[in-house]
Formats: sequence, C-alpha cells, structure tokens
Amino acid sequence: MAKKANTAIYDLYDKPPFFTWLGLSLQHLFSMFGATVLVPLLVGLNPGVALFTSGIGTLLHLLITRGKVPAYMGSSFAFIIPMASLMKTVGYPAVAQGIISVGIVYLVVAFIITFTGTGWIDAIFPAEVVGPIIMVIGLSLAGSAASSATTFNGQYDWKIFIVALLTLLATVAFNMFLKGFLGLLPVLLGIIFGYIVALFFGLVDLTPIAKASWFQLPDYETFIGKDGFKLYPAAILSMAPLALVTLSEHLGHLMVLSKITGHDFFVNPGLKRTLTGDGAASVVAGLVGGPAVTSYGENIGVMQLSRVYSVWVIGGAAFFAVIFSFVGKLSALISTIPGAVTGGVGFMLYGVIAAAGLQVIVDNKVDYSQKRNLMIAAPVMVVGIGNFHLQLGAQLDFSGVAIATVLGIVLNLVLPKVAASERE
Repeated sequence: MAKKANTAIYDLYDKPPFFTWLGLSLQHLFSMFGATVLVPLLVGLNPGVALFTSGIGTLLHLLITRGKVPAYMGSSFAFIIPMASLMKTVGYPAVAQGIISVGIVYLVVAFIITFTGTGWIDAIFPAEVVGPIIMVIGLSLAGSAASSATTFNGQYDWKIFIVALLTLLATVAFNMFLKGFLGLLPVLLGIIFGYIVALFFGLVDLTPIAKASWFQLPDYETFIGKDGFKLYPAAILSMAPLALVTLSEHLGHLMVLSKITGHDFFVNPGLKRTLTGDGAASVVAGLVGGPAVTSYGENIGVMQLSRVYSVWVIGGAAFFAVIFSFVGKLSALISTIPGAVTGGVGFMLYGVIAAAGLQVIVDNKVDYSQKRNLMIAAPVMVVGIGNFHLQLGAQLDFSGVAIATVLGIVLNLVLPKVAASERE
C-alpha cells in the first residue's frame, strides 16, 4: 500500500481487497445513481444511456488525468432547461450538438491553460475565498435534499419525512459505530436500511423490476438525424455559454477534492488535464445519446465520510455503471430507491462538503474580525445558498453557486487588504 500523506484509509493509488473494493464501488454507484438518471428522465433521454455515459465518462476522465483524480462524472443539471426545450422541438441531434459544443469549450479552456499555467489560481482562490465557496457547494444542495426528504409528487408526506430521518440517523450510526469492512460502507448501508424502511411504509414500487428484462441495450442516439446531418446553431448558442457555469463547478469540486484528500490536483495532474477529461466526457456523451456530464458532489461526500480516496474505487463504480446500463433488472432496482432515502443520505453527503469548507477556514486561521474577510464570506455564502441566480432569456441561467464563485473572486481581487476604518 502506498504511503499516505493524509488520514486516508485507502489513498489515491491504493487498491482495496476485492470484496472491499466491490462494496466501496457499489456505495459510490448507489450514491450518484438517483441524480444521474433523474436528468434524462426530466429531459426525455434514455436513463440507460445516461448511466452508460456516466461510467464511460468517468473512465475517460481517469485515463486523461492519468488515474490521479478520484472524480465521478454524472449527468449535469445545468443544461436541463435548454435540453428539454430542444427535445420538444427539434430532437436529440440538436441536443447532441449542444452537448458536444460544451465539451469543446472545456477543451479550448484547457488548451489556453496549457500556455497560461495555473499560477493565477493561488491569487484568486486564497483560503478566505475557497472556504466559503466550498461551504456554498454543499449547502446549496440542502434545499434539494430537504424537498426529496419531505414531499411526494409535490405534496408534503409525513411518511417521507420519517423514512428520510431514519435513513439519516442510520447513516450517522453506521458511520460512528461500525468498524472494519462495514465501517467503510456507511452510505451504502444507510441506503439499504432506508430502502427496507421505505418498503415497510409502502413507498417503493417494485413493478419496474418485474417488468424489466435482464438484458437490454440502451437506446443510443447521435448528432445525425434520420434525414442526415443538419447543423443547429441555436442549440450550440443556447448550451455552450452554460459551460461557464459548469467550469466554476469544476473548479469548486477540484478545490474540495484537493482539500479532503490532501493532494493538490491543480498542480498534479493539473487543471488542463482535469478540464480535458471533463470536456472529453461530455463530447463522448453527446456522441451516443447521453446528457452532458460533470463531477458529482455526492461522490465527494462519500469520500469525505469514508476516507477512501482510491481511484480504483471510482473506476470500479464507473465499471459497474457501464455494466448495469445493460442489465435491466439491476438498473430498475436502483431506480426504485425513493427520494426519501436519497434525501436522507443527502443531508449527510452535502453537509460533509460544507464541513470541508469550514475546515479550510479553521486550518488557515481566517480572521473574521477583519472586515475584508467578512465582506468576502458573507455575500458569497448568502448568494450561493440562496441561489441568487442570473437568468438571461428562457434557456441561459447562471446558478447561485456560479455567481457566488465569481463574486468571491472579484471581491478578493478588488478589496483592499485593510478597511479604511481599521487603519485608524
């Protein structure tokens, strides 16, 4: 086992024993599955293809980053509005061209960074900016988790609340009181426990499992329509600018990963490789019928809880995602996990991301008695958590997290080191 530079149980290059590896990889798969298949369901794409492209995209990202970044690539929510609109009007070939254009934007930015370097990152992302942004990334998802944990078909349901609460408490208990092999799987065990409780409350519909076949080929599509190739400039123009949103998410997630693992991924393998991997994953997704992909906070939360950062585990989850996309009953089984369960686990996963941001602040002794630090953190957190978003037209929407990230960078660059009143 490689020497660790942190408190990891399994560090980046450590390969767990087979059955441990199996459980850890399935834990990541179960954690990201709900969000990954929700995007195609909302848009009108094939969930099996989305599962396939998340796995292939993750493996491609691992390959391009030389197996140095434990990031899982799942379906991106940033493109739901334009994708849904395009699917209702001109169909998937237009969506595919938009998704491919998003990937190309990433590749262009990575190419530019090849010449500019990444020295500017330290200048625009000091601890007083990084800490609040990481907190925002976790806490901005709190509303989604709470909604899943309290409502069913838009209506409040006390049974959903009970299942979510029991799932959360079970995940906390598993994390605190189990050790050894089972101690590495608190999230997976929490999901299984929650699923059993949900069955007892009648919240699980097993019909999809019965109807699903054991083997089914995902419904692949491409950017070429039935009548041949046609260029859709409007689709490209509606989706490519949104890459600016996911680029900020990419930077944020990379900061979180660097913090919790103790490895500086901006230096090794470098931002140009991580962006290239992310962009290439979206290009491939667009070529076969899937949605655009991005790194997932759910899986970062799992790593923070389990202290397992192994790229072998992430690669295993990706491998299973590809396999499960062809096994109808397994995909159907995972798809029946109710929102009450994913919401209950989400309270923990998103919270530990926020806690990682708090740890950045504590470790770097950021002094909030200084007005400058306070003037950066306060608006960043409220703008991001409150989703103070910028909507330009029906399809272009910059999330609160993206606005908060840009705001933090700008304030850090323009505010004086000491407020005028503090010089007196």
